[in-house]
Amino acid sequence: MPVTANYTKFYKQIGYTFKEPKLLKRALTHRSAAREHNERLEYLGDAVLGMLIAKTLYHRFPTQPEGKLTRMRASLVKGETLAALGKEMGIGELLNLGPGEMKSGGHRRGSILADAVEAIIGAIYLEAGIDTCEKLVTEWFSTRIEKLDPNAHPKDHKTRLQEFLQGRKQPLPNYEISDISGKSHDQTFTVTCSVTLLNDTVTGTGNSRRRAEQDAAKQALEQLSNVR
Repeated sequence: MPVTANYTKFYKQIGYTFKEPKLLKRALTHRSAAREHNERLEYLGDAVLGMLIAKTLYHRFPTQPEGKLTRMRASLVKGETLAALGKEMGIGELLNLGPGEMKSGGHRRGSILADAVEAIIGAIYLEAGIDTCEKLVTEWFSTRIEKLDPNAHPKDHKTRLQEFLQGRKQPLPNYEISDISGKSHDQTFTVTCSVTLLNDTVTGTGNSRRRAEQDAAKQALEQLSNVR
């Protein structure tokens, strides 16, 4: 299918039509595919998104303290949420990826989808300004904002795993870095997690040690759900 046809469908999906399609193309281009990629737009979009979500929450929850506003904002701008939004938008099929990323399923990878969402926000900001960005971001996140509970205390995977084991009087998990690959500015960390209730260690990956540990804890929790 021609790229322009895909873009036409995408424009309807996001509620915005780019006057300069080349800007959208750059926002959808991963570093593995071309020298002109989306990292600078991602940087800009990240800042714009954080500010707009903060403003929305500030007005929507006028009596909530800073801590709860920060927690709610984090739940909306985190990678998992952005990846889910990118998937809903159909970004994966439009991504411009290098051969390696294409073979490894990069069009489905959460981090790449999340980065592309931020890059698109950055591109819209450059082309149309902050007011248009605010209108679109509010629409894109409306359902998730409606579901927010200021009193909810979301727990990360490591915390949930720790509480799971403590509740069963088991030793805490042990995390160890098993590998660090890639260049200094684009590293991938591999972490193993040992849990006494599991026969084998589980492995997690991420672009930081913290994210790799969270991924390993998530894998451990999934396996423990099958342990009687």
